[in-house]
Amino acid sequence: MLDRDQLETFATVAEEQSFERAALKLNITRGAVSQRIKALEESLATVLLVRERPVSPTSAGEILLRHVKAMRMMEGAALNELMPTARPHAPVALAIAVNADSLATWFPRVLQQILLNRQTAIEVISDDQDHTASRLSRGEVIGCISTDERPAVGFLAEPLGAMTYRCCATPAFVADHFPNGITVPGVLMATAVLFNRKDSLHHGFLTSVFGFAIDRYAKHYLPSPAALLDAITIGAGYGLVPNAQCEPLIADGKLQDLAPEHAVNVALYWHHWELEPTLAHDIT
Repeated sequence: MLDRDQLETFATVAEEQSFERAALKLNITRGAVSQRIKALEESLATVLLVRERPVSPTSAGEILLRHVKAMRMMEGAALNELMPTARPHAPVALAIAVNADSLATWFPRVLQQILLNRQTAIEVISDDQDHTASRLSRGEVIGCISTDERPAVGFLAEPLGAMTYRCCATPAFVADHFPNGITVPGVLMATAVLFNRKDSLHHGFLTSVFGFAIDRYAKHYLPSPAALLDAITIGAGYGLVPNAQCEPLIADGKLQDLAPEHAVNVALYWHHWELEPTLAHDIT
């Protein structure tokens, strides 16, 4: 039987990524935190945490972290069912990972329904859609939106549909840099607007247009869908924009689609635990 205090201490260290911050949150000493973690590791005969900055769970720690989070959710759901008329219980904290473009377009409608569930307190972690799944496997979140159709062992991937992106720029920017359509010389001279350095969408788009990879071009990195769109609409560069955001601007003549025949469709999947507690299943 695993010790509950030790489990909660381990999970808090993994979530806070620090022994010191975990001690403050749990209102115990740093030494007490270390003792509980050591006792838990000895009882399981395995190392659970990588003692670096920031602290992170090992492969065994990731499995145990998912167990602790599932245990918290099941306990919260059970208390609400067993004592529905008693004093309200504190909501169970849950984290999900969502790509920024979904957050800026369609996901808020889903989020409204999740936020109205008073049994949960939601943390939405924004990350690139190609990298959210790793957060799920590490136990940081209970579900994520990802471009990967293949779930890891112990998880399921449900298709959500696809987001369409169009390569856009202002008419003036097009006249200056792409008067004859999108070309290699134009790409090498124009500044592209990307979300961040993990953003591979623009590189894939150029490869699909020209049939080969191009990387040596100027880039603005703006890790906000709103800031990225603003940069394009003021003529600071060109880039890929979700259709939901750019379609009305194209219709108004404020933006132009540089390559209508090369719209990028990105399939999205909801990854979640195969065996998930009720509170997590409600989100799914």
